[in-house]
Amino acid sequence: MLSLYSLARPLLFCLEAEKAHNLSIWALKNGLLPRISNEFDPILVSEHFGIRFPNPIGLAAGYDKNAEVIPAISGLGFGFVEAGSITPRAQPGNPRPRIFRLAKDAAIINRLGFNNRGLEEAEHSFTAFAEKAVVGANLGANKDSPDRIDDYVRGMNRLAPLASYITVNISSPNTPGLRALQGKAVLDDLLGRLCEARNALTEDGVKHFPILLKIAPDLTDDDNADIAASVLAMEIEGLIISNTTITRPASLIDTQKAENGGLSGRPLRKISLGVLKEMYQATEGKILIVGVGGIETAADAYERIRAGSSLIQLYSAMIYHGPYVAAKIARGLAQLLREDGFESINEAIGVDTPI
Repeated sequence: MLSLYSLARPLLFCLEAEKAHNLSIWALKNGLLPRISNEFDPILVSEHFGIRFPNPIGLAAGYDKNAEVIPAISGLGFGFVEAGSITPRAQPGNPRPRIFRLAKDAAIINRLGFNNRGLEEAEHSFTAFAEKAVVGANLGANKDSPDRIDDYVRGMNRLAPLASYITVNISSPNTPGLRALQGKAVLDDLLGRLCEARNALTEDGVKHFPILLKIAPDLTDDDNADIAASVLAMEIEGLIISNTTITRPASLIDTQKAENGGLSGRPLRKISLGVLKEMYQATEGKILIVGVGGIETAADAYERIRAGSSLIQLYSAMIYHGPYVAAKIARGLAQLLREDGFESINEAIGVDTPI
């Protein structure tokens, strides 16, 4: 399957990046990609938040922005799917072009700006698809919102009853001022209001659901320490580490490296890994971490698990290695775990990062 993609990729790369993305969504909606199981090896099965994950490889938010193709993505071998980012009101995002392939660097730069069709349509999609897969709802705030914290509360109130978990995305670099929500005072306000709203939902009969916070890789050590303290104090269940970076490593060689936006893919791997280790230590391993950023092989995924990740996400790797890359990584990860004598993936979490 991956060899077929190696033939198709040059044709797809002839298309403007966003057109190729939309074509892939159309192909999934119309059942053009054969479905495979996401159950590969019992060693990969884990349970977190009372949710069974058939394997730890998930699709990161940003691909299925409107939760249109959740079952089809699971049929590519992903253990879970994160849809979004979803804002209360539909918005077009930033002007095109806004996605750029750095093929020489196996990287992507995007400045999409939370383009999506809004909560109402997402709610319909989650109602139809959410029980067919482990699916997270990644929430964002509208660009012109007068109260961005309220945007996250509104999104959670609508989608939490339908999703497996909620992700609070305050780290996209493509919505002006959004990353300011990672500052301690405003973050504590945000998390406090979300926890208050969650308590109200559970009192109304909604099953308790986990909240995960997605953070940037570009924060200072003091910022990371503040975030660790806040999530521990507020009993937030997880961190997703990390979003795209606004830095430009000196190793970049592609001519499109100067484009504005968030950089993802292979150049993000070491940056994101470093933040993950720091946050695993800062939270003393008490907070579930989803590792994302530059993961494209089983060795990359295994490195992230041993560093402290319980789960993995990827997106750019699918662009460069094809729609079934999650299956290849999952099979390879199972082999690496068995070669090192582990009987369960949980035994390997954090073994390389002393607390």
